[in-house]
Amino acid sequence: MNEQTFLVLTVLAEETLHGYAIVRAVSELTEDRVRLRVGTLYGVLDRLVASGLVEHDRDEVHQGRLRRYYRLTNEGARALHAEISRLESNARAAASRLRAWGFEGGPA
Repeated sequence: MNEQTFLVLTVLAEETLHGYAIVRAVSELTEDRVRLRVGTLYGVLDRLVASGLVEHDRDEVHQGRLRRYYRLTNEGARALHAEISRLESNARAAASRLRAWGFEGGPA
């Protein structure tokens, strides 16, 4: 799972969101480290919907523009949980190896 997919699933785990809100939420979550472009976002969402990890929730018209809302599915929650477990395991392995170099603390 790539970082963009992980982050989109993460923000959708909190609430149902429309595209622009997903972009904002990812930016806030990552403290502006990741800024999704709209084209990138909809590519990610299309793949997530096709794989059953996310589903279309509803459409709303806001100020004359259509907003399509997305929500995490149960399968998406399971996939996110599995990815979190994988990342935690990798982080523990990396930290263990860094301790051999004398790095005991967290990020510098």
